[in-house]
Amino acid sequence: MTDHAVAHEDLRPLMFSIAYRMLGSVVEAEDVVQDAFLKMHRAHDAGTVIESPDAYATTVTTRLAIDALGSARLRREQYVGPWLPEPLVADRAPDPAHRIELDDSVSVAMLALMERLSPVERAVFILRETLGYDYTDIAAVVERSEANCRQLFARARQHLADGKPRFEASTVRRDQLVGAFLRAVQEGALEDLERLLAEDVVFYGDGGGRAPAFSAPLLGPAQVARTLLGLARRSDRAGIRLEATGVNGQPGLLATGPDGALLCVLSLDVVDGRVAALRNQLNPDKLAHLGHVGDLAAALGG
Repeated sequence: MTDHAVAHEDLRPLMFSIAYRMLGSVVEAEDVVQDAFLKMHRAHDAGTVIESPDAYATTVTTRLAIDALGSARLRREQYVGPWLPEPLVADRAPDPAHRIELDDSVSVAMLALMERLSPVERAVFILRETLGYDYTDIAAVVERSEANCRQLFARARQHLADGKPRFEASTVRRDQLVGAFLRAVQEGALEDLERLLAEDVVFYGDGGGRAPAFSAPLLGPAQVARTLLGLARRSDRAGIRLEATGVNGQPGLLATGPDGALLCVLSLDVVDGRVAALRNQLNPDKLAHLGHVGDLAAALGG
């Protein structure tokens, strides 16, 4: 194995974790990582001395991700319906680089919330909050002054303050609630399901025009519970199976067809013992990195 190949394997998880947090897209993050390696290899071949591969990889990846996010924002403005990030599912990560440390900072809720930030604000926030960089190093990465980086970080935190997600601290309580949630859905227990939902629960669906989804989020336990049970009845008739899993470090559900094809990934925000938000990723383009994806509309009969 060449030195380049060794460096590639060692640095790729770090680079992917930065690019994915920046972009909320596995496909776009992989493109950034590939471009970053090409740039690093060219620098190495040109005789550039790289004293700290980690720091150099972080710098190159972050700068490329800032540019990529600017372009992605233009495309997302034309997106059909609510936009949600591409999910990472613990037991469906064929690429080892995708098995990044999954914590609150990479939850579907947090990635969606960070869409409020400008590309540079997002980079500064990730470098400071997630990677623990000091402002001197952050300034060098984003090519801004230290004072400006402090302002950008403060502004980012302010933008995120109102909607920053809170999650159930106890994994035991969280898993118990998700188990009860799944049973209520499968058994059609409307009242039990409503009791498991927060009073201000919200249900998002991202079909991207490629799969059936809500045109706007659903609000309130009554509407969300009845919609879930209606979908569950149709799914049961179609032989669609639901199973609990972990999605971006938080609890979630997978829906698979009779042939085992993945149909959607649902992430759940559990707060104070209730489900506060549901985010359903149905766009097949955003699930392709998880394996074989089926046609949800066809599975449900149109």
